[in-house]
Amino acid sequence: MAKKIKRYLITSALPYVNTVKHLGNLVSSLLPADIYARYLRQRGEEVLAVCGTDDHGTPAEVSALEAGMPVEEFVEQMYMKQKEIYEQFGLSYDLFSRTHTKENFEMTQHLFLKLYENGFIKEKEIQTLYCKNCKRNLPDRFVIGTCPHCKYEHARGDQCENCSKVLDGIDLINPRCIICGKNDTEIKTSKHLFLDLGGLEEEIKTWLNSHKDWPKTTLSIANSWIKEGLKPRCISRDLKWGIPIPLDGYRDKVFYVWFDAPIGYISISMEWAKQQGNPDLWKKFWKDPETYVVNFIGKDNVPFHAITFPATLAGADDGFNLANYIKAFQWLNYEKQKFSSSQKIGIFTDTALQLYPADYWRYYIMKIAPERHDTDFLWTEFRDSINTDLADVLGNFVHRTLTFTNRYFSSDVPPAKNLDKEDKAILAKMEETGKKASKELQKLEFQRALLLLLDFARECNRYFQLKKPWEDWKNKKHERVATTLNT
Repeated sequence: MAKKIKRYLITSALPYVNTVKHLGNLVSSLLPADIYARYLRQRGEEVLAVCGTDDHGTPAEVSALEAGMPVEEFVEQMYMKQKEIYEQFGLSYDLFSRTHTKENFEMTQHLFLKLYENGFIKEKEIQTLYCKNCKRNLPDRFVIGTCPHCKYEHARGDQCENCSKVLDGIDLINPRCIICGKNDTEIKTSKHLFLDLGGLEEEIKTWLNSHKDWPKTTLSIANSWIKEGLKPRCISRDLKWGIPIPLDGYRDKVFYVWFDAPIGYISISMEWAKQQGNPDLWKKFWKDPETYVVNFIGKDNVPFHAITFPATLAGADDGFNLANYIKAFQWLNYEKQKFSSSQKIGIFTDTALQLYPADYWRYYIMKIAPERHDTDFLWTEFRDSINTDLADVLGNFVHRTLTFTNRYFSSDVPPAKNLDKEDKAILAKMEETGKKASKELQKLEFQRALLLLLDFARECNRYFQLKKPWEDWKNKKHERVATTLNT
């Protein structure tokens, strides 16, 4: 029996606050979430769409160090910059906030304590990297080295951006400190907290198996984790920047960024509810089973959205909905290379807006959206898509229609009379296209929906050319012209 849906909750992967994001980030989560939210609102659905910057963890600390700024000041500055960029791209979130908020501190600590009470938090001594030169621990992105899986030489201590494997710093070959650049490291032991994924494996496996309709990208990555067997995942870090752990013996540590980041979806919803004057309003989106929850992410985020975050919610057992659909995108590459924030490869969102209007970018990157496989941004294709699709096809049709309406009817849309077979055919095609595009969007197939609309624009040009309203006007067939323009 299909689930009854009263409302929709849409989340977009939270972009790291450390730097301006590139077009790959935009196409994999931010933009499709906006398009889907707009579509649902046009249908009259109740929608809450949230996003925000991911403020914690080593990416923010490392970038603040490089900028020579206090981390909190740097994060505030970058949050405002990203927020402004996304507004210029027309992203229509109900709230774009951040994770360094009172709400996220409280909710993260609350869920952690529920997990602890329910027996899903384990304590364990682990080995960590320590830089003897800087005299500090090197968690996550404070260390880089060679990935043991794919041999990528610039893998970070939390995840390899080349093969997407989740890592620990001690896994890296020839690890080196990003602060001093030296490989003068040693391994030390430290006591940390772990989320017992193994204790929640059957519940997560059952949940995943109930969603066979998800994209292959999502399911293949999630099921590979299940196949390997879920292991305890460390959720504490020896850092100062982040959300403090409310447990004796660990109050000098903070939560791992990927523990608190997805909880940010909840805390941003809580902020939104307060702004509406109803602090409990968020609960119907997160705790009513008749809410349909959709996550938009890149494929590197699948383990966190399909394994660790649902495990957090399931283990806390506090009535939260798990996602009904996780739309994971493959990579968007740049001229046959991989987009990379760390190596400054590709087109970044601030630069893109300086070059061309936001709608150019919105159109082209969704046309080449990597929904099933990696795709390439190519400047020649970008140029041809704008000149041909938007200018010659859509722009030409709109321009001709408006020009003739202004010239012959003083910019008023004239009434239609006596539709002929061509008029009826294009109207039928419009209705058919609308239904097909809507069906594709319901299935979260954005590229297919876009191409259907582009094909219809071509049909409209053919209709206009076939009808020849300029000749009808010349031959005094004004009612025929009015009908054509009305249609």
